[in-house]
Amino acid sequence: MASGGDASGPDTAPSDPSDRPVLDVGLVVSPAALTSATLASDVTAALAAQYPQVEWNLVVVEDRLAEPPVTPLDLIETARDRMLDENWDLVLVLTDLPLKDGRRVVQTQLSPVHGVGLVVVPALGDVQVATKVRAACVRLVEELLHFDEGDTSDDIDRRARQRAEDVEGRDDENPVQFAARVLGGNVGVLLGLVRANRPLTLALRLSQLIAVTAAAGALMLITPDIWVLATNYGPWRLGLLSVIAVVAVAVSLIVGAKLWERPRRKAEREQVMLFNVATALTMTIGVSVFYLAVFLLALAAAFLLLDGHSFQQLSDQSWSIGKIVESAWMTASLATLGGAVGAGLEEDDIIRAAAYTRGPDEG
Repeated sequence: MASGGDASGPDTAPSDPSDRPVLDVGLVVSPAALTSATLASDVTAALAAQYPQVEWNLVVVEDRLAEPPVTPLDLIETARDRMLDENWDLVLVLTDLPLKDGRRVVQTQLSPVHGVGLVVVPALGDVQVATKVRAACVRLVEELLHFDEGDTSDDIDRRARQRAEDVEGRDDENPVQFAARVLGGNVGVLLGLVRANRPLTLALRLSQLIAVTAAAGALMLITPDIWVLATNYGPWRLGLLSVIAVVAVAVSLIVGAKLWERPRRKAEREQVMLFNVATALTMTIGVSVFYLAVFLLALAAAFLLLDGHSFQQLSDQSWSIGKIVESAWMTASLATLGGAVGAGLEEDDIIRAAAYTRGPDEG
């Protein structure tokens, strides 16, 4: 990520300034959080100096968005609605409300999949506040657009265009054709959104689901019926059961937390489609990692708890390392399927926060 304080861009500006991508950035400011009358022009100048390949159009709106008590996720989701209403490409929120994420005091937070960055002005301190806010805004924009320190001018131009230029609908195409054009033209954006969502750490924040699944697996593993089923299923059916288990939990999380969006008007179709696909991929990858962890725990438990004599006597099956692996595989799949029910026990805000939000210095 390039530093907001360095005035030299990663490369030179395009030779034809009129051909630069135009990014519309909403700056939603609580009245008490307005640190400078020239805030918008200051942020615009900093971005233009850092990234002359892009034409920056910042629009300042005074709006508190929500009244306390409020969470960072509440502000991010409300800001996203405002962004869609105003047809902005990104939105930054400057709030005067003190916010916490658990016990941690929030200074800045972002949701790349929403296209929203949040700056908590009181948490920045009392010294040089305007300078800190400007630097935070530039840093959040860089994170939201996935600008990195090693990016060339062409990289920056491509990412900015993918964010700024909408795929227009055609009267003669069906929804599948439109989806193919949107996803095909935004592969880089989509991969960036999924990466920024940190799907590999999603499972670590679903504590209740982990507890339910672990308990279910422990009970199943010592059941002879599981050993018999596992040895009779074979690799293909065990593999299919694994896929079904992962999809079931991912769908349960998406539906239970109401993560799937519907466009309210035609102009929102592309952004909402990218949001939904990024959500689905994030959940699928996160649950897959969770499933792998459950399998490894089940495999370790199988080696500790099962013995050849009991296995042969109770299941009428020959004893081998392969049988242990198959039993652990079956246990992990069924326990994860049971976790689909446990997914409904997780609080919606926990799931949404785990999937979407992070500090700019995280992961």
